[in-house]
Amino acid sequence: MSNSNISPFVKWAGGKRQLLPQIKARMPKEYNNYYEPFVGGGAVLFELRPENALINDINKALMNTYRQICSNPEAFLKEISRLDSQMSEDGKTYYYSKREHFNDKLMKAEYDIELAALFVFINKHCFNGLYRVNVKGLFNVPYNNSRSSSVDDNMIMEISKYLKTVKIADGDFETACLDAAKGDFVFLDSPYAPLNPTSFESYTKEGFDIESHRRLAGLYDELTSRGCYCMLTNHNTELINELYGSKGYQIDVVSVKRLINSDASNRVGEEVIIRNYE
Repeated sequence: MSNSNISPFVKWAGGKRQLLPQIKARMPKEYNNYYEPFVGGGAVLFELRPENALINDINKALMNTYRQICSNPEAFLKEISRLDSQMSEDGKTYYYSKREHFNDKLMKAEYDIELAALFVFINKHCFNGLYRVNVKGLFNVPYNNSRSSSVDDNMIMEISKYLKTVKIADGDFETACLDAAKGDFVFLDSPYAPLNPTSFESYTKEGFDIESHRRLAGLYDELTSRGCYCMLTNHNTELINELYGSKGYQIDVVSVKRLINSDASNRVGEEVIIRNYE
């Protein structure tokens, strides 16, 4: 692998940049293949740059962006440059027109270069880099008043080079792990369990409800029985401790700053890093 640093091309809620030192310190010494079923912005992937990796996310627009950057980086950069250069003095109107166009393409399932460029453009110019959709599946995050350029061209070319060695999938997390075998490393950065158990309703929209957390815990046990090295990160909540606490897994509690939270007093919290190996 090239030695130059690469970092995520999108900001992602729950991204693991600040936990990287704790994650790296707890990695297995050696492993065969790398699996990341909830890749999101890819902070861990791009820090480790493992060989023989499979990445996955249920968000098809996100995974289309990984694919387009992998296979057509020049065309992607050209499209992003066009979006950036056409941004008028009235950035707000422009942003909302592009958001509407993005949603039109989503509804038509047009997973192409233009959608990938729109995805990154909107991520860079929306409030807090959130990816949030309404009940119809339409992206609805407001403008953040920024006019900065959307990407670093050199970084995109480096990311493209690396992604050519990676398998890119866009389905369910269990499907992504079907081939994980003894000696493989599976990093599970699943959607957060709500700090308040009554707030599960808001999660069903993204499709990750309490049953999904139970199914994931079942997969963790199954991967363990296959002889895979597993690491899972989540909020330090009652539910997570109930699902993983009684099985002899190594659970480390770490403090984190919550970057995406409107109430500053709630910005420090605890996460857990759960491993099935020493």
